[in-house]
Amino acid sequence: MIDFRSDTVTKPTAAMLDFMHTAPIGDDVFGEDPSINSLEQKTADLFGMEAGLFCPSGTMTNQLAIKTHTQAGDEVICDELSHIYQYEGGGIAFNAGCSVRLLQGNRGRITVEQVQAAINPDDVHKPISKLVSLENTCNRGGGSCYNFNDFQFIREVATANNLGLHLDGARLFNAIVYKNENPLEYGKVFDSISICLSKGLGAPVGSVLLGNKDFIKKARRWRKVFGGGMRQAGFLAAAGIYALDHHIDRLKDDHANALLIRDALERKDFVQNVFEVETNIVIASIHGKYTASSFVQALKEKNILVIAMSPILVRFVLHLDITETQVEETIEVIKNL
Repeated sequence: MIDFRSDTVTKPTAAMLDFMHTAPIGDDVFGEDPSINSLEQKTADLFGMEAGLFCPSGTMTNQLAIKTHTQAGDEVICDELSHIYQYEGGGIAFNAGCSVRLLQGNRGRITVEQVQAAINPDDVHKPISKLVSLENTCNRGGGSCYNFNDFQFIREVATANNLGLHLDGARLFNAIVYKNENPLEYGKVFDSISICLSKGLGAPVGSVLLGNKDFIKKARRWRKVFGGGMRQAGFLAAAGIYALDHHIDRLKDDHANALLIRDALERKDFVQNVFEVETNIVIASIHGKYTASSFVQALKEKNILVIAMSPILVRFVLHLDITETQVEETIEVIKNL
C-alpha cells in the first residue's frame, strides 16, 4: 500500500531505531530520564524558550497549553478549522472548562483585525477572552502557512489585552522549511508552542510543549493529572532527538512531491480545484464522476490510501515513507482514472 492518509503513519528508520536502542533512560516523573531531559532542553533551545515538556501526543500538548493558560469560564479565540477545535474531542470544554470564539479565516489563518474584534469587553455577561491559539501549518487549510508578520501583529494585540498566545505547531517545521524561517523568532512571539515529532519528522510517538519555566512547571502538574507521565520513555525521546538532528531539511522532498501530486490532480476533469500547495498536504475538491468517498475507494483498489475530509474534499499527505517511485505510481494511477 502507498499510504497518503497522514504523515502520522511513518515508521522509524533503521538509523533512528539504532539510536533509540542505545538511549539512556530513567524515571521521567522523577525528572530522571536523561534522554527526555535532553530532548526537552534541545527543543527549547532551538526555539529560544526556557523549558519543554515531553508528552505522548500533540493533542495533549495543546490541551495542556490551554489548561495552563486559562481558568474555567474563560474563552479561547481560534480559527474554525483549528485542530484544537476540530480534532481534540471537545477537550477545550472538557479539560479546561472554556468556551471558544471561532473565527472564519483564510484556510485556517486569522488576521489581527479578526482577533481584535473577537476580544470580549469587560462585561459580566461575556466570558473572559484569555487565549489566542494559531495553527501553523493548518491541516484543514491544506498545509497553509502564516506570514510571520501576522504573528507579530497578533502578538501586539494579545499583549495589549492580556491574552496568552499559543501556537499549535504540529507541522511547524514544514512551515519553517518552506518559508526559510528561524525557529528562534517563534520563541520571541509565542507564550507557548506545541511541536509534534511524530508527523513529518518521523518519530514514532511524541510532542513537546515549550514555554517559560513557570509555565512548563504548571503544565507538568497538569500532565500528571491528565495521566501523561510516561516513566522510562527515553527510548521515544531519543527518536525525537534523532528526528530533530536528521529529518528537518528533508521535509523539502515532501513539499516537492506534494506539488507533483497537485499537478496530476489538476489535470483531471473530476477535480474542481486543488487548494494552494505550500507544504506536504494536498487537498482536492472532487465533483462529477466521483464523490470524495468513491474517489478514495477507487484509489484504494489500486493500493493507494487517502482520506475524505468531507463529501467533496480528499487529502493526500506526503511524508518520509513515500518514495519517488510511489509518487510516480500514484500519478500514473490518477492519470488513468
